[in-house]
Amino acid sequence: MGQPRARVTSRDVARAAGVSQATVSLVMGDKWRGRVSERTAESVRTAARELGYRPNLAARNLRLGRTRTALLVVPALTNEFFARVYTGAARAAAEHGVGVVLYPSPEGIGPARDPFASARATLDGVIASSMAVDALADIRDGDLPLVMLDSDPGRTEASATVNLDIADGMRQVTEYLLGLGHRRFAHLAADVDSWTFHVRARALADTLSGVADAVLTTEPAALDVRAGRAAAERALTGPGQRPTALICDSDILAAGACKAARRLGLRVPDDVSVTGFDDLPLATAVEPELTTVRLPAEAVGEAGMRALMTVLDGRPAAPTTLPVELVARGSSSHDAARAGEVG
Repeated sequence: MGQPRARVTSRDVARAAGVSQATVSLVMGDKWRGRVSERTAESVRTAARELGYRPNLAARNLRLGRTRTALLVVPALTNEFFARVYTGAARAAAEHGVGVVLYPSPEGIGPARDPFASARATLDGVIASSMAVDALADIRDGDLPLVMLDSDPGRTEASATVNLDIADGMRQVTEYLLGLGHRRFAHLAADVDSWTFHVRARALADTLSGVADAVLTTEPAALDVRAGRAAAERALTGPGQRPTALICDSDILAAGACKAARRLGLRVPDDVSVTGFDDLPLATAVEPELTTVRLPAEAVGEAGMRALMTVLDGRPAAPTTLPVELVARGSSSHDAARAGEVG
C-alpha cells in the first residue's frame, strides 16, 4: 500500500498559485473583491480545485458570522509570566469580540495530548508559546492559522511571530555586570530545549567573547527553585576560582541561587552578584531584591492576539519584536567583583 496523502494546506495553494497565504485566505473566504484582481482570484480557485484543497470549517463559520475563537497554548500556569500573557491576549481579544480558550499544557513544557480532537473545527486560530510547541502537533494538522510567541522567526509553519528581544536583554545584563567589574561568570541555564533559552546562551557567550579576561561556566537547571539552588551550589563550590556573578535564565532560578549563596555562608551581593530574567513579583519578594530583565508579558499576549486577528482578516502580519528592560536592584554590586579579586 502507498503512503497516505498529506493534507493539502493553504500554503500549498499559495505556492501553486504564486501568491501569498493571505491572498488565499481572502479568496477562499470570499473577501477578495477590491483587494485582488479577478485573474488572481481565479488562479487561486483553480489551484485549490486541482490540489483538492478544502478550507477548514472554522473559516466557513467565520463567513457565516460565528464568533471567532482563538486557542492560547502555553506551558503550565505555575509560571506567572504565562498568566500575564493570557491577560494581555484576553484584553486584546475582547476588543475584537473574540473568545479565548486557554490550554495550559498539563505536562508543563513537554508534549501534551490534543484536548480539541473533536472540537477543532470550532477554533479559528492558535497562539502558542514555543515552550509548549509539542502540544501543537495534532492541532497544526487542521491548517489553522498559527501565531508563535517567543519563537524562531524562521519557523515556516507560523503565520506570524511575536518575540521579545531576548538577546538584547541578556546583553544588557552582561554588559551591566562587566561595568561593575565582574569577570568570572556562571550561567544558570534553563535545561529546556527551547529557542528562547538557546538565544540567551548565545547572547551571553557572544557578549563575553570580546572580553579577554572573562571566564564563563554553565550549569544547567530545571526551571524550579530547588534546581536553581543545586546548580548555584555546583557553580560556587566547583574547581577553580569562584564566580563573582551568577547570571540566571529566570527569576525562579535566581531565587534558588540566592538561597544557595546563603547556605554556603556567602552574602548577596557582597560576595556574589545574582541576576534573573522575567521581573516576576518574586523579584521584589526576595531580599535583596533581584536585578533582572523586565519582560512585558501582557504586551506579548496583546501583540499575539492582534497578529492573529490580522491573519484571520486575510492580511499579512509582520514579525513583531518587543523591547525588554534591565532593572538593577540590590542583588548586584561592585563589592562581589572586588571580593573576587582577592578571594
